[in-house]
Amino acid sequence: MRALRFFAALALQLTACSSQYKYGPEQSWDLDSISELKSKEFWFHDAQRTLYNKLSTPPNQYRAKNVIFFLGDGMSVPTVTAGRIFDGQLRGVVGERNRLEFEKFNYVGLSKTYCVNKQVADSACTASAYLSGIKANYLTIGVTADVELNDCRGSRLPQNRLSSIAAWALKGSKSAGLVTTTRVTHASPAGVYAHTSNRDFESDYDVTKLGQNPGNCPDIAQQLIDGDVGKRLRVVMGGGTIKFLPNTTNDVFGNKGQRLDNRNLIEEWQQTKPGNARVVFSRTDLLNNDAQNTDFLLGLFNASHLAYHMDDSIDTPTLPEMTAAAINVLSRDPNGYFLFVEGGRIDHAHHETKAKKALDETVQFSDAVRKARQLTNPWDTLIVVSADHGHTVTISGYPDVNNSIVGLNSELSNVDQLPYTSISYANGPAYERFYKSTDGVVERVDLRNLDFSKPDAIYPHGVPMTEETHGGGDVAVYAHVVEYLLQGPWSHLFTGVYEQSTLPHLMGFASCLGPGITYCDLQPKARYSP
Repeated sequence: MRALRFFAALALQLTACSSQYKYGPEQSWDLDSISELKSKEFWFHDAQRTLYNKLSTPPNQYRAKNVIFFLGDGMSVPTVTAGRIFDGQLRGVVGERNRLEFEKFNYVGLSKTYCVNKQVADSACTASAYLSGIKANYLTIGVTADVELNDCRGSRLPQNRLSSIAAWALKGSKSAGLVTTTRVTHASPAGVYAHTSNRDFESDYDVTKLGQNPGNCPDIAQQLIDGDVGKRLRVVMGGGTIKFLPNTTNDVFGNKGQRLDNRNLIEEWQQTKPGNARVVFSRTDLLNNDAQNTDFLLGLFNASHLAYHMDDSIDTPTLPEMTAAAINVLSRDPNGYFLFVEGGRIDHAHHETKAKKALDETVQFSDAVRKARQLTNPWDTLIVVSADHGHTVTISGYPDVNNSIVGLNSELSNVDQLPYTSISYANGPAYERFYKSTDGVVERVDLRNLDFSKPDAIYPHGVPMTEETHGGGDVAVYAHVVEYLLQGPWSHLFTGVYEQSTLPHLMGFASCLGPGITYCDLQPKARYSP
């Protein structure tokens, strides 16, 4: 309390000073024109405003009632930078000065993303790290590194199974849920509830196709329905109906299911839930759902992944809308909740080197964070934003300020005198689109003859691959501190450089969950904010 009184007094002094200088909370971060960048006064007041923000933010040491973990799949630091510029340019402001919603958080750290056996990670082993606090092998989920790829027997041994922070929340009498723009059985969301030696074991059909026996390798969809954590999740939203339906049944979108065991897991989910369990398949149904009378909510909005936001889709909810619906249901629990929210298609667009779609998905992800902030109390809700791994995307050359981030660079190559894009990749598909061979000499094509205005535009890259790969760089972690005495509990813990597996332990400490040390161990009477 002494610290809070100190910071409150400091904030009053700073507020008084802000009348003399242009760095008070009322000031906008956007520029009216690029010409302001030439003003030394602009940069002075900009720095003073940042200092004001940091000095007027005391640490929040109350217990976190709710924890929301936002995961931008493949959201590397260059993706965030390019997404910020893209968003600003869409809104008509100087993109370099723009901020995505989570960039307003004061506490930022870096997490190291490698797997136990791979220098560059995938979304499976990283899900084990950031949800269970234990690093694992490439392509495995929710099991220790003693389990190798396709080791079905090892994945079923209790000593090899990891417990996620969602399980910690359920054990602590809280609710838990997940939201994703991918299939709900995909690698990242599966880390919330599943244990598998292969991320591709999404249905029993997949297990069989990969040469394993479904009787020995429980598939991920089945674990969502029957598993100890999966069956207790109050909210599950994303795509992937075909993983839950028999191959003799069509889903509501007209697609045939995959399952070989003839189980209709969607019907089973609804029939086994106590209270009011709702299943929705469209944006209309989701927005019309009465959250106050919904105890369990399952939303499956496509046969596979949800459509990209930039694509025309029929009645598909956005990530911000799904996030809001999940919070409205989970917030009914007086004990609090853990919610996992994934912007999963950032990653898919990068794999296709469709930079414009990747950046648009990043903006949608930012909007979902904004929606969560609007619906929660920062004093009792810890919001953490991060990524599972990076990509090979980069912003290069020396383009002018406010040059289109998704267009051609404002400068030509000083070697071949041809244009190049500001965004490019180290590797990727359709290599022949950007290079031609003349008399045995490989040359770049003139990019002025290609159309980069379309959402599906493929961006240049170096090494030819069937799809672009992940990158091995550290990813950023942003903890909820948003301007002037509003911050999530214990968000100041998330600074520095640390292993990705540290993240759930930090969240668990703040919310008194999990097997490790928590705030309640230090303060047995730890309470939520008044």
